[in-house]
Amino acid sequence: MRISRHSVRIQQPGSCGRGANIGCRPPHQLSHFPSKKGENQLSHCLPPSMAATLIRLSRPRRALLPFSALRVPLSTQPLPQPRDPSSPNSSRGLPAFLSFLAAAAAAAAGTTASAALCDDAGPDHRVGGKDSTELVVRGERKRVPQEFMQELASFLGDNLTVDYEERSFHGKPQSSFHKAVNVPDVVVFPKSQDEVRKIVMICNKYKVPIVPYGGATSIEGHTLAPHGGVCVDMSSMKKIKSLHVEDMDVVVEPGVGWIELNEYLKPHGLFFPLDPGPGATIGGMCATRCSGSLAVRYGTMRDNVINLQVVLPDGDVVKTGSRARKSAAGYDLTRLIIGSEGTLGVITEVTLRLQKLPSRSVVAMCNFQTVKDAADVAIATMHSGIQVSRVELLDEVQIRAINMANGKSLPEVPTLMFEFIGTEAYALEQTLLVQKIAAEHHGSDFVFVEEPNAKEELWKIRKEALWAGFAMEPDRQAMITDVCVPLSRLAECISVSKQLLDASPLTCLVIAHAGDGNFHTFILFDPSQEEEQREAERLNHLMVHTALSMEGTCTGEHGVGTGKMKYLEKELGMESLRTMKRIKAALDPNNIMNPGKLIPPHVCI
Repeated sequence: MRISRHSVRIQQPGSCGRGANIGCRPPHQLSHFPSKKGENQLSHCLPPSMAATLIRLSRPRRALLPFSALRVPLSTQPLPQPRDPSSPNSSRGLPAFLSFLAAAAAAAAGTTASAALCDDAGPDHRVGGKDSTELVVRGERKRVPQEFMQELASFLGDNLTVDYEERSFHGKPQSSFHKAVNVPDVVVFPKSQDEVRKIVMICNKYKVPIVPYGGATSIEGHTLAPHGGVCVDMSSMKKIKSLHVEDMDVVVEPGVGWIELNEYLKPHGLFFPLDPGPGATIGGMCATRCSGSLAVRYGTMRDNVINLQVVLPDGDVVKTGSRARKSAAGYDLTRLIIGSEGTLGVITEVTLRLQKLPSRSVVAMCNFQTVKDAADVAIATMHSGIQVSRVELLDEVQIRAINMANGKSLPEVPTLMFEFIGTEAYALEQTLLVQKIAAEHHGSDFVFVEEPNAKEELWKIRKEALWAGFAMEPDRQAMITDVCVPLSRLAECISVSKQLLDASPLTCLVIAHAGDGNFHTFILFDPSQEEEQREAERLNHLMVHTALSMEGTCTGEHGVGTGKMKYLEKELGMESLRTMKRIKAALDPNNIMNPGKLIPPHVCI
């Protein structure tokens, strides 16, 4: 079947934006690849595997075989087999789920958890469990019935593919260091809520897993398909359905990108404030409860979504609220779905809260001798009551990468960047107050700019951070991780983490959304070297446990997926996880919605 799509883009999370320049265009700017010059540039600044992927996608998409021409059963087609040193025998399956009613009855009768609804298949099933050290996700894969495929094809037509290359691409997220043994059995491209509803109902009928797929910028394995099944690519549902300028809200389909949405809103003097990184779509941003550098002023996704429409696992369509900006009517279903990572349903419509574009902004930058001094200034700025728009911290390794990538000569010391918005007088007043705070904490070289070109040039330092890291060590992959702690513990947490990271033989870059206690680390490692991969995972593990010891969280904005499941019991406690499992089992008794994600496999009810 032939799939007709718009330009193919590679998206990476977090740290880059338009205008970034590290000697080559960042992948998110390579929607079209017009010449071999672009390909040569890629090979010099990206890991070979990523460059190869970009070059492959630059070729015109070949015609896909019609469904009727498929002769080999999907379950017998070749699958990628990532090397797993710890387990040469990869046949680890999950038992079939018991019925929810039976589990509820057993729980009511006081039956022990080991006999109740549980994903744990014994000691060999460790991926995502509390003692997991693996990055390769395994799962049971069942044969997809031919009748199931025929029912999908009956109404999807050309918007369905079983092409192996396409399935493999959707089963290997470009931004994630996590891998899965299996890939989806079929990729579908619904164009309407009704088509999504039919897909979900058929999957529920045959008990076939569903993996919702947005911009593919998530990095904790959210879109992996460990059990095969159907990848529901929402890229064809990207209409802006209605804009209410006077109410400052907009209704969109989930495939709309936040960058494209803001281009549409700009002539109306409005914008959507969350900025998780190029390529992210509104549906995926809801599913992962994302945020970004502007969260310090405008909050996270849960604060900026008014209501949703969601297709539940049985095919019911639920609208989670009205268009009113606040409501006390019943359970807050909107926030139940936000952050559920596709495990409770497929988002088909989103109503977003908008903001007025600021009339004036100032961008400032200041240097410090230690990361602790920089973090202390961020904390003091927030305590002062100054309404900053952004507070971003870059460590000395990140600044060194930027210098190497761009031929700059910035002082290679921890650096804070600020953005202040408001009227001309108010923005300038805030800037001068922060300059005074920085001076009291050993800050130096405080500079600020107001002209648009100068602001763009200064802010580009932050936007190009990830690509600068890749340019510094182009043969490496990045394990990108984040943690978040209470604001008062940020300086301590970053300081302790930096000691661990600096002592490692791997190159580690730190960037923080310092205004809300959230910081990220890019750990560069060679995925072909088992020792380096284990060292990267060890550093990730130490960072998380440092944050948890300070009453923080294992993830401030990246989400759980498969990568952070193993930390949830320590962070939330087993009773919270059992409550989540009961909600999941009640809404999705057949466990078809993104199985193997978010809820650790050892949790039983």
